[in-house]
Amino acid sequence: MLDAFSSIGTGGPIILLLATMSVFSLALIVYKIIQLLPVTKGAANRESALASFEAGNPDDALRKAEGGSAPADRVLAFAIKALGDGRSGPPLMTELLRRGNEELSRMNSNIRLLELVAMISPLLGLLGTVLGMIQSFQELEMAEGAANASVLAGGIWQALLTTAAGLLVAIPAAVGASLLSGRAERGAQVIEGAISQLMLIADQPHK
Repeated sequence: MLDAFSSIGTGGPIILLLATMSVFSLALIVYKIIQLLPVTKGAANRESALASFEAGNPDDALRKAEGGSAPADRVLAFAIKALGDGRSGPPLMTELLRRGNEELSRMNSNIRLLELVAMISPLLGLLGTVLGMIQSFQELEMAEGAANASVLAGGIWQALLTTAAGLLVAIPAAVGASLLSGRAERGAQVIEGAISQLMLIADQPHK
């Protein structure tokens, strides 16, 4: 395998680095997909918890909220418990905002690494191409014009290979980062929606 990379010339180490980054980014994408899969699930369960809270059964509402696995369920369960303990007003909203931001930060964790891979990979590919072209023209100069076109063309395609490799690594990383960020934002919207509904119910005058 190392012999194959060394045959590419100066681009060999860069191709090896890009291959490592590709494996890392694909593994990270799979991990984040698994992590973010449940962030928008459990809507029916949350609606049931809110209905129980509205019906004057906070214990049942808390039990249902704690049974969910989405970030919105965790924040909603805390809010229901806090309201049951008599907490309300700006201090409660501040704490809920803090917890919501923590959940969002957890959902967005490591996505910036994918964005970094998407940004750096084409630059590494371009660096490999530039180094390869420099090597090709150095060999042409040393040959004092005796090098044939096939030798020069071979050096050029080897150099351009690193640019192609850089793009192949960057494109999945960029697409993955964008889609995963969107998923995290939807998770944050679910949290905001659940808490807004709960606060509207809590602010209703008791009959």
